[in-house]
Amino acid sequence: MRKSILFLCLSIVLLAESGEKVAKQAYEKISGYESSISKTTMVLKNVQGDENIRKLEMKKLENKNGDKSLLLFLYPNDLKGTKLLSYEVIGRDDKQWLYLPALKRVKRISSRNKSGSFMASEFSYEDISSQNYQNYTYPKDAKKVSKDGVEYFEVLRVPKDKHSGYSKQMIYIDIKENLARFGEYFDKQNRLLKKISFQNYVLLDGVYRVHKIMIKNVQNKKESTLTWDDDTIKVGLSKKDFSKRILR
Repeated sequence: MRKSILFLCLSIVLLAESGEKVAKQAYEKISGYESSISKTTMVLKNVQGDENIRKLEMKKLENKNGDKSLLLFLYPNDLKGTKLLSYEVIGRDDKQWLYLPALKRVKRISSRNKSGSFMASEFSYEDISSQNYQNYTYPKDAKKVSKDGVEYFEVLRVPKDKHSGYSKQMIYIDIKENLARFGEYFDKQNRLLKKISFQNYVLLDGVYRVHKIMIKNVQNKKESTLTWDDDTIKVGLSKKDFSKRILR
């Protein structure tokens, strides 16, 4: 009897997957793009179903010490020229600057404001930042679950950034493809705040690229969608393309 119990316990340990290991493997599937230039459409939908459309250009530079990104609004005219520059700092607060052309000034985004809405969307400044697995802790092993006939690893992650707007996030990673498919984000009171889905993955030069992200705020019932209209990787961008001087 004792041998049977010992064997069962050992089997459970062997089958268990570290949450961090699963998250790392999923992150590696979307890594290796080096640098990219993308054209995207952001759609904001209110409770009544009215839509507000924005067009953006996104540039990203991959770096082992933290990615850099630059978002430029192309449309509508009242937002045209607005820029968001982000420097990821692994395991710590990211550095972000917002250029507002109407005021002709650069505004540093405070760590305490990272949970704020990004340009009136349901994406926060935090959501727009890199989702590097090293920016989270993983208090539990990944749990295997089945939803609609698909098996996922359910991964609990907790932001290391003390100013994060989230107490925790539950991410569901497709076991077969090793790609994050959807997630649930909880506010500081541990209430469900947002549901997010990652859709339309495309394989470009050996790198998986998500081409649609939908996020719904379950508390205010508003939605925002980010869709990639054009996406090119390994485009030869360098650090100088992400200098703070380019904000002006």
